[in-house]
Amino acid sequence: MRDIGYSIDTALADIIDNSLASGASEIDLLADTSSDDPKIAILDNGQGMTFEELVAAMRPGSRNPLEERTGRDLGRFGLGLKTASFSQCRRLTVITVRKGVRSAAIWDLDFVAERNKWLVQIPDPLERHPWAEQLGNQGTLVIWESLDRLAPKGERGDLVRALDLAREHLELVFHRFLTGERGWPRVRMRLNNRDLQPFDPFNQGNPATIIGPMEEFRSGVHTVTIQCFTLPHHKKLSVDEWERNGGRAGYLKNQGFYVYRARRLIIHGTWFGLVRQTELTKLARVKIDIPTGLDAEWKIDVKKASAQPPFKVRERLRRIIDTIGATSKRVYTARGRKLISDARLPVWNRHQDKNEISYRLNPEHPLLVHFLAGLSDEQKVEFDRLALLIEASIPMESLYADMGAEPENIKSTDIPEDTLREIAHFTAENLISSGTSLDEVRLMMQVTEPFRSNWAVTEGILDERYGGSKDE
Repeated sequence: MRDIGYSIDTALADIIDNSLASGASEIDLLADTSSDDPKIAILDNGQGMTFEELVAAMRPGSRNPLEERTGRDLGRFGLGLKTASFSQCRRLTVITVRKGVRSAAIWDLDFVAERNKWLVQIPDPLERHPWAEQLGNQGTLVIWESLDRLAPKGERGDLVRALDLAREHLELVFHRFLTGERGWPRVRMRLNNRDLQPFDPFNQGNPATIIGPMEEFRSGVHTVTIQCFTLPHHKKLSVDEWERNGGRAGYLKNQGFYVYRARRLIIHGTWFGLVRQTELTKLARVKIDIPTGLDAEWKIDVKKASAQPPFKVRERLRRIIDTIGATSKRVYTARGRKLISDARLPVWNRHQDKNEISYRLNPEHPLLVHFLAGLSDEQKVEFDRLALLIEASIPMESLYADMGAEPENIKSTDIPEDTLREIAHFTAENLISSGTSLDEVRLMMQVTEPFRSNWAVTEGILDERYGGSKDE
């Protein structure tokens, strides 16, 4: 029972599931990390349990997984309280209050080993226990002591960090409860009096997020809902927003399906093997809502941290991937396509031969045309060799790695304003002399580097030379 595979993240989430199922609107995670005997507790203001219900809850496997549950019951096998707790501690105490009547029970694995019997201890409910005084007229307190795995003796240095990482996990898993939704009241959660902040993996509050329509399809008598999201490009976010939205694992690992069971996140950052995670689809995320009645079909595990869609659903998801993946790719490739299709000014041309893609200098760029015109035949040959060296030496691996890790930190080389002024004048003159209108010149330069990144200055240069555009 101790080795099912819980982490502190999933263990705490499983206990919180019970609090939410009991109707709690406030849940406190309490941790004593400084004493010689550290302890953790989960306190809620739910409806609590009677003594008979408490004894039943302390029995391993207290619920049939095939038993029909309400839409707000986040349980599964009736194992979570025990397996989640034993994965982190050797002594589990539960104190609960229903309608002012207090009950208590203890599982102590050392006591069980000593007696060689599965005996649950029933102490005086008024006996002193850590944080017990914080229980009101209703609610439940779950206490973990003897944290032999989470904080073995003399090795408690990582406990605080583990709890901080667990906080981030809970802010994601329960973000819809922390935010509150129509028909569902907001739940307040705290870690040592510090409020947990909901982390919306879809960044729905940002106007640059592309939100698809909500789809519904039937799975037997149950309804599954699906909604696609494409997160904003990093150019439309601050550095802090970009880093937070990426999550600790980063955009590449967090793309994919996000499966919710009764609004509680079960699994995320996976395409279920239907497609690979790629750089160009890293902004794509798909929210899937399933009811508790589909637990068996989706293979929800004891920890409620794993799921597998049934075959018919997988086929539906496979078709959805093509659409959402294309949207995410467009966010990254729109600028490149616009340069190729709408402008005649790119310095670099993209070439694709079957599955191989390369980039070459554009020989039709006005500056290159003018420069080559002033060279002798021998100098042109030398320039061609230099151009080939530049094209063959593009640091593709470094660019790919940097774009994947820190795209917000990548920038073009700064260009002095006097150099920009000369290039802008020359480019505009060449285009106008070839029959391009001034308005078209403005549009072409606005989407072409280095003018796009320095458009305010470039526009001022054009206004000085040619006056404002017709639209002005």
